[in-house]
Amino acid sequence: MADFSHWADRYAANRCSAAEAIARIRPGTRVFIGSSCGEPQHLLRALAEAADSLKDIEIVRLFNLETTPLTLIANKTGGTALNIRSFYAGSARSATIARNQRFLTPVNLSAVPRLFRSRLLPVHTALIQVSPPDDFGWMSLGISVDITLAAAESADLVIAQVNPRMPRVLGRSFLHVNQVDLFVEHKEPLLSVGEAPPLEAARGIARLISSRLVEDGSTIAIGLGATSEAVLLALSGKNDLGVHTQYLTADMMHLFARGVITNRKKGFNEGKMVASSAIGGEAFYEFLDDNPAIEFHPSDYVNDPAVIARHHRMVAMSVAMAVDLTGQVAADALPHNQFSGVTGVLDFIRGASLSPGGKSILMMPSTDRQGKKSRIVPLLRDTAVVVPRSDVQLVVTEYGAVNLFGKSFQERALGLISIAHPDFRDELFFQAKKLGLLGGERTLHETLHGVYPVHLEETVELHGETITIRPAKPVDARRIQEHFYALDPEDVVARFFHERRSFDREEAEEAAQVDYVRDLTMLAVVGEFGFGRVVGVGEYLLDPASNYAEIAFSIHRPYQRLGLGRLLLRKLEAAAREHGIAGFYAYTAASNTGMIRLFQSLPCRVTTAIEGDMVTLRAHFKEPASP
Repeated sequence: MADFSHWADRYAANRCSAAEAIARIRPGTRVFIGSSCGEPQHLLRALAEAADSLKDIEIVRLFNLETTPLTLIANKTGGTALNIRSFYAGSARSATIARNQRFLTPVNLSAVPRLFRSRLLPVHTALIQVSPPDDFGWMSLGISVDITLAAAESADLVIAQVNPRMPRVLGRSFLHVNQVDLFVEHKEPLLSVGEAPPLEAARGIARLISSRLVEDGSTIAIGLGATSEAVLLALSGKNDLGVHTQYLTADMMHLFARGVITNRKKGFNEGKMVASSAIGGEAFYEFLDDNPAIEFHPSDYVNDPAVIARHHRMVAMSVAMAVDLTGQVAADALPHNQFSGVTGVLDFIRGASLSPGGKSILMMPSTDRQGKKSRIVPLLRDTAVVVPRSDVQLVVTEYGAVNLFGKSFQERALGLISIAHPDFRDELFFQAKKLGLLGGERTLHETLHGVYPVHLEETVELHGETITIRPAKPVDARRIQEHFYALDPEDVVARFFHERRSFDREEAEEAAQVDYVRDLTMLAVVGEFGFGRVVGVGEYLLDPASNYAEIAFSIHRPYQRLGLGRLLLRKLEAAAREHGIAGFYAYTAASNTGMIRLFQSLPCRVTTAIEGDMVTLRAHFKEPASP
């Protein structure tokens, strides 16, 4: 057991300059460098200056942006002075990463501390950064606990840069003076990362996630970058969110200040925001200092899927680089997202999937920043797969969201093509057929180029049940077919004007594959996103010659007389007016008083023509309703 007495004498006796400390590093040893924004910059500069006297040193670190160009030094010396091993579980595509990919060590972040503590990968020297000791000799690792704590606790020689600007964070972030060998006092600003440049696609993704996929009372984990920043901003209307995440950011501080993040309903570690690292600026770091609402823990805890799974409604939101039509996912360190290359993506995906009410979301703009390359591709052939297709759940682009869990290759391909950028859907559809992911008879009609109208989505509570009103998607064909089969025989006659016992797949596909302008199907769906049951269908189909659209409805018996038909009609009307359609018409039996009353509820002039047992109804949008 360590002797924690007389720590002040030990601290004073072991203070030295950075050059003196670096001189203690022996040739042929392994040196760990503190992570991310906690990187001990002063010690690294001294290490770089001493490069000429170093021999066969292996640097171990998380992959991040270098403030001191150690990689350049390693390349210049051919590895005789420094060799750099980076822990990385991404897809090495960017030029900087690709040039040095032979030194990358793929591993999930949750497993790295075990590598150190077990001495399977022994750390001989750890260069870390800490806060000054408190009255009892305890120093905090501050904004970089992650794998740094395990490296420091298992290293033979620990050299600490003592920086008064390092916040003292609570949780398992502490090292005692007696656990450190050398102290280099140096005050300097911590590394900080500013806001990512705005990205229009990110705002679209954020709207989708905040409106449909993150509920009040959820516990969230989120990555870094422009998309993540947009999502956190969009969550400002939520209530009682909790946080259990790899990185804390300034956006979370803002949500905490507004009372959006309360951590009251996490189900585990309630009342605490929990993370292993922080990335931000000076004001954010001051917010972290001695804040009892925040705890930092090492990565083998924060990224442990079993720990993640203990949280209520855990929502893991990660940034992806590309996804193929089978659901395989690549992830990478991208500009303004440089620290996310060391990924705990898979840890959080698997943990969230086991959480009560949990889900994992992969966020991805549909194209690169130039709009020239689709991020949804036919097949990942020359890129490392970070998330296997069997682990993928929700994928979101600015064009929509699909749930791939439990879906066939054909369903995955259809769903992913529907949320790809319209400019690339033709080629993706062609390649999907070529790869055998779609049957030869498959078509997408105008849907191939239609833009899903997110603004028509709405979630309502009817008699204690949550019902989602939304436009149909290509993946809904089977659900619409099942809806028709579940209709009461009398409702089948009312909808199709004759008895029917079978409903062809092609007919359901026509209802699902719409262009959202001339042809629109609105659904009422109950159940989990991606697995919902269709209980109501409202459709319009434009007659270009008259500029009027025919409408039709079908609703399951248990959901009739709840106002569902009127909700569907209002959505169809809003879309029709938006696209300059002059009005609606409908054919129905004279005995179908429900349909007649529904049509006459439109806020415009309605005319009626009766011929035998059939009634023709016509609504004129530009003409006011009769008194």
